[in-house]
Amino acid sequence: MEGSKRLSADDARILELESAAIAGHTLKMIMLGPVDAPLDLDRLRESVDARLQEGSRGRERVALPAAHWVTDDDFDIAAHVRRRDGTAGIDERGAWAVAGELMAERLDHRRPLWALDVLGPLADGREAIVARIHHAMADGISCLRFLDDVMWEPSGDAPSPSVARTAVPAAGGSHGHELRRLPATLLRELGHRAKDSALDRRIGAARELAFTTAPLVDLKAIGASRPGRATVNDVLLASVSGGLRAWLAGAGERVGRLRAQVPVSLHHRDEGPAELGNRDSFLNVDLPLAEADPLARLDRISAGTAARKVAGDAQELYDLFHALARCPPLERAVERIASGPHGFSLAISDVPGPRSPLAVTGRPVERLYSVAEPAQRHALRVSAISYAGTVGVGICTDPEALPGIAGLADAISGSIAELRRAAIG
Repeated sequence: MEGSKRLSADDARILELESAAIAGHTLKMIMLGPVDAPLDLDRLRESVDARLQEGSRGRERVALPAAHWVTDDDFDIAAHVRRRDGTAGIDERGAWAVAGELMAERLDHRRPLWALDVLGPLADGREAIVARIHHAMADGISCLRFLDDVMWEPSGDAPSPSVARTAVPAAGGSHGHELRRLPATLLRELGHRAKDSALDRRIGAARELAFTTAPLVDLKAIGASRPGRATVNDVLLASVSGGLRAWLAGAGERVGRLRAQVPVSLHHRDEGPAELGNRDSFLNVDLPLAEADPLARLDRISAGTAARKVAGDAQELYDLFHALARCPPLERAVERIASGPHGFSLAISDVPGPRSPLAVTGRPVERLYSVAEPAQRHALRVSAISYAGTVGVGICTDPEALPGIAGLADAISGSIAELRRAAIG
């Protein structure tokens, strides 16, 4: 086999995480505006098939042993682009439920690890496309690159679609990552034990999803109103904090401090669209749920993330874990600390998405949402993605572990409104 076709160490590790409870994929829910006729499935299949170039990861499957990518000689576009039966006439919450069912279903490892399922037409004339892409194939940023390659079209007279890229966070000092900074990084990121929380629960294979949206301009205005000019990601973390504060208190749970793990993409801005795969690290940020003042919560979060970015913690951790791979027993020990329920309580991701309005076979995209899987003893996962002036927030859990997740989506909306009133009136 060619060395270039071997799964990277990061991609192979994610593939190995699959279990009875973990399916291993991410999900994008694409809400299409209403038109007179349903989406033409054959046209969508033809369009996607034509845009999947020879050698594309979308035409390759994983072969074992020594996991590597091979061309799927039996590739069938109809197996990857389908219409979900029984979804005509459902409402949006019904579409959420079907998306949860799809989130729980496994992608077929005998085929390339992606699928597009069309839902509807819904009762209001809209339709939805649920895109699933295995994390071994792509991370949050490169998932969008894949969709950009195979599905997105400009909407009307809008500029060509542009997927924002995240750069490697700047670190202080010289280009090299100096060993003397590592102890401080480990203290910040791994040295604070997360408290027991209601989110520390075992999960099974079932999935429930919920969504909410907010205008991006509001999140930017809230951040700009603060003395340190909080980022959109800081405002998102503060909004989730306020939502969790209200939702957990309403369920009779103790509200204190939760530690959130924030994935950080280390993909470079100058990478080409073919650069799929995973290059992720993380930061751990305290969410002060006990703080009643929404702006005080935001300021504390903003100060914490700023310190970590200046110190280059994400790159330091990435380098550390890859160095530890040379000593598997030590790597496993550190990984248990970093990924356990006392390392963090929940994961919250924020991916910059397409800036311009998009379409799919001529149908305008109204909303774009992203969802990632929860994990054992981390029963809640929150994912945000920006799109054409909005930010969509997706929430994923096992409903048997954390019921009533739609209430959290409503609480996050209320938390954003509370921040907006406090910050800008």
